[in-house]
Amino acid sequence: MFETLKNAFKTKEIRLKIFFTIALIVVYRIGCYIPVPTLNATVVTQVFGEGDFFGLLGMITGGSMANATLFALGILPFINAFIIMQLLTLVIPALERMSKEGEEGRKKITQITRIVAIILAIVQAIGIVVTLYSSGGENNAIRALFPFEEGSAPILTMALTIVILVGGSTMVMWLSERITEYGIGNGTSIIIFIGILATAGTSLAKAFKMVGQQWTYIWNIIGFILVVIAILCFIVFIDGAERRIAVQYSKQIKGNKMYGGQTTYIPIRVNGSGVMPIIFASSLLMFPQMIIQLFFSTTPAAAWYQQYMGSNTPVYYVFLAILILGFSYFYAQIQFNPEDVSKNIQQYGGFIPGIRAGKPTSDFLKKINNRITLFGAVFLMIIALVPTFIFLALSGAYSGYDLGFANSFSATGLLIVVSVALELNKQLESQIMMKHYKGFLK
Repeated sequence: MFETLKNAFKTKEIRLKIFFTIALIVVYRIGCYIPVPTLNATVVTQVFGEGDFFGLLGMITGGSMANATLFALGILPFINAFIIMQLLTLVIPALERMSKEGEEGRKKITQITRIVAIILAIVQAIGIVVTLYSSGGENNAIRALFPFEEGSAPILTMALTIVILVGGSTMVMWLSERITEYGIGNGTSIIIFIGILATAGTSLAKAFKMVGQQWTYIWNIIGFILVVIAILCFIVFIDGAERRIAVQYSKQIKGNKMYGGQTTYIPIRVNGSGVMPIIFASSLLMFPQMIIQLFFSTTPAAAWYQQYMGSNTPVYYVFLAILILGFSYFYAQIQFNPEDVSKNIQQYGGFIPGIRAGKPTSDFLKKINNRITLFGAVFLMIIALVPTFIFLALSGAYSGYDLGFANSFSATGLLIVVSVALELNKQLESQIMMKHYKGFLK
């Protein structure tokens, strides 16, 4: 990783891309500290500290929601819009045809995704503002900006707050697209990456402050760091694991030259879907909780849902495991199509040793892919569930105190951080190699 960064800074074009990415990240982090003038940050922290959905939102946005800042919604509306479009592409034939039209089709789908993201941001912003206003009390989270609103519902102030939150989310979406287009790596992933690291750093700093009150807490922090290192090593090990299926190409004579006769392989990664199944599953489980917390937070149904189906309940973890398994196979079908791979192999005169070309090859690839996907799904379930209980124990959740780092730096967050870091390293390596090829050709 460090050698890759060293070589990247030696190349002017890549160095400029890195500096451009860093500059946009700085802009994003500055926006995470610009307060929304219509919101009372202290009351917002109290209101949003109670919900699991807002805890997830806080982790992704680096604490922007709890601090009532410009980028409070973060990139989450765009992520939800992307997930929705991924699912609709498989269901709606027009979108499926559009996805196969090459670059033009992808541009149209991206534009639709942006519109859906803005609609989701508006809905989410309305729900958040209504929740904050309904919190009531003398210290209301919504501060009326206009004198004529005193003593009545600050409708204009609430509308202005919605516009500011949606505008902030739209700007974050724009920053992520600029990073993807002109910088290094995927902009959405990098923004989530930075948000998780920022939240984790703040939580660890608070935990170290509590050591001054009780010195024995230092062992919890040391244990937490050791567990994090072990999980990181496990994630990196599994991320590089793959099943290689040998493919033999027959010799072909074209004119006076002989082609083929080579042996290559098809790599099928154990965790080819990355962190997406966990994000899909978590988002799906958080959606009803988001609706309840935004619009029905004071009803008996909200209390029942929180007690029996909310986060940290047995039912929640069972549904999370089932959804991770289902989405792992769903995403594997999107990424790897055995029929297309079998046709491509046969088209170029290739075959898998011991397997007949055509349908037997596609069936063989499908069987192998399903088995590998099962191992990948089990890995994701372990990462999503087991370390959560360890983090809660080390944070003191079962002992009557709370050091606060369990919720801010979950195993899912670790998987996202490692996946983004490895992907960023691969992209840097590919760009360095491409630059060297261009230099050789010149």
